Amino acid sequence: MAETREAGVAVKICGLTRPEDARAAAEAGARYVGLVFFERSPRNVALDVAREIALEAPFGVAKVALTVNATDAFLDGLVETVPLDLLQLHGRESPERVAEIRDRLGLPVMKAVGVADASDLPEIAEYADAADQLLIDSKPPREADLPGGNGLPFDWRLLAGRRWTQPWMLAGGLTPDTVGEAIRLTGARQVDVSSGVESAPGVKDSGRIAAFVRAARAVTWA
Repeated sequence: MAETREAGVAVKICGLTRPEDARAAAEAGARYVGLVFFERSPRNVALDVAREIALEAPFGVAKVALTVNATDAFLDGLVETVPLDLLQLHGRESPERVAEIRDRLGLPVMKAVGVADASDLPEIAEYADAADQLLIDSKPPREADLPGGNGLPFDWRLLAGRRWTQPWMLAGGLTPDTVGEAIRLTGARQVDVSSGVESAPGVKDSGRIAAFVRAARAVTWA
């Protein structure tokens, strides 16, 4: 008999730019909402806007800040201004830097690692002791301006049967149409989407958010 794990797959809706996006994500059943602090991203938000969005997320929905090679000064201002539950480090931060940020700010940290082929997989384990969670994303093309949110998948079969000591989240080119297959192939219990639920870069679509969460939570295994 097939097993339905609706409650087991947690969804993160990343790159929110408006308060109504947080409400739509929460109403759809997302467990995380993400805010981007990277100036070159179309999803970049100022601290005051981020605070307004974060305050719209109800209790029980984790608020995540995505930063890229951020300085201590920026991180200090971020946590002082925006109510957060988790930091997502999406740059070239070393394991030592990840541990330093976690200790300095007293918040859980999720480290993103890009994957293009099997040669990238060992790097994931290098962060397991320094980070509280791992985010496995598509490695951006060399010419890309963004470290994530490029809407590109990788070969999900690379992750089949693999486990790490810390909880991990799957990202990279997921959409309402593909997230179910991605979960089945990888065994992911958490998934992250940004461009896959947008009507335009940086503009979330509430209908696509709801469809994505439904598809992720409806996965069955034989």
